[in-house]
Amino acid sequence: MLITQLKAKETIVSLAAGKKVFIINCQGCKEVHFPEAEVKELQKELASSGNVTGIITTDYICNPENMKLRLDAHKSEIEAAEAVLVFSCGVGVQTVAGYLEDKKVYAACDTCPLPGFQGVTPLEYKCDQCGECYLNLTGGICPITACSKSLVNGQCGGSKDGKCEVDSNMECGWERIYRRLAQLGRLDVLKCPTQVRNFATDDEVSK
Repeated sequence: MLITQLKAKETIVSLAAGKKVFIINCQGCKEVHFPEAEVKELQKELASSGNVTGIITTDYICNPENMKLRLDAHKSEIEAAEAVLVFSCGVGVQTVAGYLEDKKVYAACDTCPLPGFQGVTPLEYKCDQCGECYLNLTGGICPITACSKSLVNGQCGGSKDGKCEVDSNMECGWERIYRRLAQLGRLDVLKCPTQVRNFATDDEVSK
């Protein structure tokens, strides 16, 4: 299980500012929590700018076969967008980012923990539900779960031939992040150290 909550409105607006965006809502874990009313109101504001190419609401975008069918039906709207704004947990964002490799994919929500079942993805993607999400700074690849050491400020220097020094069968997460950002023309993001996570996010939700 998990709890998703919206990032600050200012953050979401800044992600969409000056861009044509396509919006994806996932309600697969709606029985736990999904900020539906707040999402609808915010998306209505974003759409009023005329920069939203399309909006879909579906369930379990963490299932790639289901997601592919849904996204293929909106192919022209997605192609018209410069970025995709995803309202889901971190697993959903990573699944979309892995499928739309040529698009900037942004997380509009943070994910907080609630013990139990999480999603239906058959892939390796995982969300540690650690509160304030880093995916917008790392090209949709989670440094917490893609790196054996959960490093958030770049690779450790121990990788060899692109493989993790902890697990030689595992691709270095930070090399994946670097390649992804290079592909998107966003290497400038790496010039600034990753911001310290706001751990209060977890506490506020658990009260």
